[in-house]
Amino acid sequence: MFGFLKQVGDYSREAAAAARGITQGLAVTFDHMRRRPVTVQYPYEKLIPSERYRGRIHFEFDKCIACEVCVRVCPINLPVVDWVMNKETRKKQLKNYSIDFGVCIFCGNCVEYCPTNCLSMTEEYELAAFDRHSLNFDNVALGRLPT
Repeated sequence: MFGFLKQVGDYSREAAAAARGITQGLAVTFDHMRRRPVTVQYPYEKLIPSERYRGRIHFEFDKCIACEVCVRVCPINLPVVDWVMNKETRKKQLKNYSIDFGVCIFCGNCVEYCPTNCLSMTEEYELAAFDRHSLNFDNVALGRLPT
């Protein structure tokens, strides 16, 4: 008889401990339910990048003097600068400027060392494309400001 009562007492203690564990778990769950959600529903809501975010590069064609400093400081020699020598003025004349964002590591060296400040980093982070060749931006595409 006493063995049966001992088993009932042990069972009730284990049931009470299990109920305490479930109650603690539900308390944590309900605590998290009251908090603000951390995730953002991306296509409908967009995060605002921080002030120092390094996104797509913006290029101003009129300011560039074709000095090629951006190519020399780039770790992968990425920007392509096409220029011709103007015979009358004896200065370089920029023909084309392009950057392939499929290869760019967004280090910001080209922006930092540009003597005329014709390069700047934007906050644009949507650079996904189906074709990798469409990530090669020329001077016209680089000159467009992000919307």
